Amino acid sequence: MEETISANEKKSIDQIKRSIKLQAGLIHDEDVQQCSRMANFGVKLIKKGDRILTHCNAGFLATSGEGTALALIYEAKKRYRDITVYADETRPLLQGARLTAWEMMKKKILTFVICDNTAAYLMQKKYIDKIIVGADRIASNGDVANKIGTYNLAVCAFYHKIPFYVVAPSTTFDLTLKEGGLIPIEQRHEDEVRKVCGKIFITPLKARAYNFAFDVTPAKLITAIVSDRGVIYPPFKKNISKVLGC
Repeated sequence: MEETISANEKKSIDQIKRSIKLQAGLIHDEDVQQCSRMANFGVKLIKKGDRILTHCNAGFLATSGEGTALALIYEAKKRYRDITVYADETRPLLQGARLTAWEMMKKKILTFVICDNTAAYLMQKKYIDKIIVGADRIASNGDVANKIGTYNLAVCAFYHKIPFYVVAPSTTFDLTLKEGGLIPIEQRHEDEVRKVCGKIFITPLKARAYNFAFDVTPAKLITAIVSDRGVIYPPFKKNISKVLGC
């Protein structure tokens, strides 16, 4: 948007406004198309009757289209109908409980909201066939930053030999970063942990809290990355460049 403004800075205010609106529309349309392509590429990884665990929210509330990770599930629902979803509540902001569960109900998909600390037990009990999550940034070696708690799932999935898939558009890849340790991780206000929905304290008033917004999942724990340009398999460092055409 800044580039659009700079390119039109000598024009009238009304012309600049029209250019900004046009560019916003193009970005919106591009996102819709990317979501659709990810769904079509990634749905091939889902089988009839699959029970899928997801984390945070990566659906139509987060994108212009059907979503990233959830777009695959929605496409699978159209094809197979009997898909089951387990949605981590995703503490502390509860994006899974508040947003993903709402989306699933709208799509009429059988969904169970679980506490984040229930996921490993469900894997142990063989309730989960695969895990599908989104991403906020992906380094050139395939390390993935996503909502805090994603790394936990990847470790448990690796131990239980459950496929772990990440879904993100090509715009999420940051090829200037060699590895995930270089991705800046935001720490948010302690009260998000100490209170429920910013209202009721669930800790002593003077208790301290860590509140990392994201964590980094090493590439070696990831089965494949679904992008709008195709499914990327290990070795990621080589194949990310190949699939993205970089």
